[in-house]
Amino acid sequence: MKSNSAIRAVVFDLGKVLLDFDYGIAARQLSRRSRMDPEPLARLLSQSELICRFETGRLSAREFFDEVRAASGFGGSFEEFAECFSNIFTPIEPMVRLQERLRREGLGTFVFSNTNELAVNHIRKAYPFFANFDGYVLSYEHGVMKPDARLYEVLERLAGRRGGELLYLDDRLENVEAGARRGWQAVLQENPEKTMAALRRLGVLHPDGSTGRAAA
Repeated sequence: MKSNSAIRAVVFDLGKVLLDFDYGIAARQLSRRSRMDPEPLARLLSQSELICRFETGRLSAREFFDEVRAASGFGGSFEEFAECFSNIFTPIEPMVRLQERLRREGLGTFVFSNTNELAVNHIRKAYPFFANFDGYVLSYEHGVMKPDARLYEVLERLAGRRGGELLYLDDRLENVEAGARRGWQAVLQENPEKTMAALRRLGVLHPDGSTGRAAA
């Protein structure tokens, strides 16, 4: 990976890059009022065709709730479900601070996430840093999920940047590879330390953690 001063914007995945999450938290809470045990309920919430439909906007939040309730026997209200389902996040503080530094130095920063309405509503209320991006590409608003090229095209149009002007951070290899095929400078996030090291190799950060370029 070589240094490239052409980088003008940094694209952040949300889950496991800026925010850690655990659907097991929601499943344990919801199972107390359901006929389904936590483990299969966690799979329903995070790995099923149902969540795919929700995160591509084919189900509204209420429709998603109705389908989960039918499958699990959950006996609570929509409001109880929404709170349990979405209150599963923990900030990854080094990455939150990284975004603040990059934006302060004049780089564009964007959120690029496979996600859903309930999660985003919760994140907006709970985490002030989420308001401090130049733009957001969220799968449920566009009817398609990463690594589909159509969502990457949306990000390029929003950012007004293409190819090596974009630095992309994501924790899923298939998503990183899709960005790299478009010429984006793509980094697989395994942990914040490795990501910071990659940004230093690219010349985006100095060894002391400060940004490696002035605003362009």
